Amino acid sequence: MADKRTMTLNLTDDEMTSLEALSNRYDMTKTAVIRKALRMYQVIDERLQRGDKLFLEDEIEKKKSELLLL
Repeated sequence: MADKRTMTLNLTDDEMTSLEALSNRYDMTKTAVIRKALRMYQVIDERLQRGDKLFLEDEIEKKKSELLLL
């Protein structure tokens, strides 16, 4: 396993509420949620750097929307 380092993270109340909600919903630690989010962001960023586009699709209405990351 890779060496781990500690950092301090300052979140707004809304951000902390979201983090806690995700942690509870998926029965994961807050650290695990943040690590998962970072891995997801890395994958998305790599794909966008290659020129791919990211879409969300409503399965019922079959509508697609492009997701833009700023």
